[in-house]
Amino acid sequence: VEMTVELITPIALEVGQRFAIREGGRTVGAGAITTITE
Repeated sequence: VEMTVELITPIALEVGQRFAIREGGRTVGAGAITTITE
């Protein structure tokens, strides 16, 4: 699955960094950053 995300608050990210998507205290998704677009 591919997706594009726009963050509300700017944070430092690096290609290869792993992340989790949480909703209501539960993890509903996880992945890794493959590209960063400006």
